[in-house]
Amino acid sequence: MEEDSLYFYHHNDSFGEFSNLYPSPIELDGHTWPTTEHYFQAQKFISDETHFHNVLQLPKPIEALFYSRKHQSAVRSDWAQMKDGIMLKACMAKFKQHLWLQ
Repeated sequence: MEEDSLYFYHHNDSFGEFSNLYPSPIELDGHTWPTTEHYFQAQKFISDETHFHNVLQLPKPIEALFYSRKHQSAVRSDWAQMKDGIMLKACMAKFKQHLWLQ
């Protein structure tokens, strides 16, 4: 591992606040998202209002991930092309809205 790199995987471990599962709500696209993971997973269903809002309402980010896996057939067709930009948008919102993370 490089000395100047941070590695984080679990929201309750060291540097866990950088995880997408960390509970740091963001305001984005007219909604308040409990985590960046909720936002990211919901974007898979941007044209399916039911799935989109179901993800938004889930209490835990891991549930959002499992939900999107369960409903893989409903994921938008351009997801592979869009996902990196969506993740960047979510992370930028998180760090702009939670200054203590900067």
